[in-house]
Amino acid sequence: MSELVTDSAAVESSTQQVHLTPALQHSEGNHEGKNSTTPCILKTEEDSKLDDEPIVYTRRWFMLTIFCLVSMTNAVQWIQYASISNVVADYYDVSSLAVDWLSMIFMLLYIPLIFPVTWLLDKRGLKVIGLLGSSLNCLGGWLRFAGAKPSTFALAFVGQSVCSVAQVFILGMPAHVAATWFGGDQVSTACAIGVFGNQVGVALGFVLPPYLVPNDENVEKHMRNMFLGTAIITSVLFLLVVFFYQAEPPTPPSKARQKSHEAGKETTYMQSINTLLHNRNFVFLVITYGVNVGSFYAVSTLLNQIVLSEFPGEEQMVGLIGLAIVIAGLLGSAVMGYWLDRTRTYRGTTVVVYVLTLIGMGFFSFTLYLSEIWVVFGVASFLGFFMTGYLPLGFEFAAELTYPEPEGTSSGLLNAAAQTFGIVFTMSMGALVSNINALAGNLFLCIAILIGTIITAFIKSDLRRQRAENQQVCVQNSCQSNKLMHD
Repeated sequence: MSELVTDSAAVESSTQQVHLTPALQHSEGNHEGKNSTTPCILKTEEDSKLDDEPIVYTRRWFMLTIFCLVSMTNAVQWIQYASISNVVADYYDVSSLAVDWLSMIFMLLYIPLIFPVTWLLDKRGLKVIGLLGSSLNCLGGWLRFAGAKPSTFALAFVGQSVCSVAQVFILGMPAHVAATWFGGDQVSTACAIGVFGNQVGVALGFVLPPYLVPNDENVEKHMRNMFLGTAIITSVLFLLVVFFYQAEPPTPPSKARQKSHEAGKETTYMQSINTLLHNRNFVFLVITYGVNVGSFYAVSTLLNQIVLSEFPGEEQMVGLIGLAIVIAGLLGSAVMGYWLDRTRTYRGTTVVVYVLTLIGMGFFSFTLYLSEIWVVFGVASFLGFFMTGYLPLGFEFAAELTYPEPEGTSSGLLNAAAQTFGIVFTMSMGALVSNINALAGNLFLCIAILIGTIITAFIKSDLRRQRAENQQVCVQNSCQSNKLMHD
């Protein structure tokens, strides 16, 4: 496998050589997107081990692709039932709430399991996490296939529960995969691509089931064929993880990753959790991320019920609207990742995205009553661009605010909040849609997103990872200057 080695002048050091490093500024009010010049102070010999040059390996793209595909199939299995909830309820002869729980079980099980899984990630690395996630994803797929009979709803629910446990090993990994394999100038883009996998899966889970399982007399045959295909794909991906997936590259890809790796050896998982919970900016981000992503979970789970309440018989159009939300979100994620890699304006971007999400949710609430489903389609695309485009932004902002704590720990807490809010929002919104109307449920989410927007404004910019990268650049430049002077 060919490797791309980051070009840099070699630094010659000895025990008598003096090293220089910039002082880290720990104030929370540093300006975003500006690499201000910082004064240099003496660097100790203990820090000189960080002078080894990082290496960015070409194989990083293959590792990211495998992760994206596993995440994609898990997301498909999350939303497959909800996108045809009326067909599923009739087929199994269960209530719409029972079908909703096929989606909400993913949210419920994530909350208690994320803490031991994050501990396991910290101790055993990405290989073990990938094996467990892909194997459970595969097992759940086959159980769902076995449960694709009218009398086996309980078995289908067990299979869905196994897939939901697999999600715990997958959902919060994009930031960790990106930081483990990609350099500082690509880490935000890589994180966005990692989120792509999950979003593409949600898109496929929305658009394919209405076509693969039409509401006719052959529902059982259609259901079994759909779940058989899903199970076969998850089996192939499990084998790819077993034989090709790697925990980490031989050499870290960035100076920030090197320093984070060293810091991780000196702290325990519980110490990291305690540090994060005492980080006020991160706690605010956990709340706002939970509100935004929890709203997305609620809209995704209830989209079939919301749209069909105003447009009966439009099951396939529901799938297309869900597809539009997610495809627009894919574009939004790409734009956010590129923008953050170029500008580093995390806080400002977060506030703008949140405000536009609120506007999009408001438009979506009222366009349902215009009797023009294509208008709903267009507004849903606008909403999706910002609501789901927020996902990688939240992961990367958290990584900046919490550096050098492990990315898996911070993203795990973000997703735990999202699942918690997702359950509360889905049940509350579902009750409002069933007992009042779709407008009441949508306005409930608008109020929640408004509160999230206000809290977002109180998050201060404390870009610790960027300061660490700038520190190492200053070290290299200073050492090179000293070497030239000695020469």
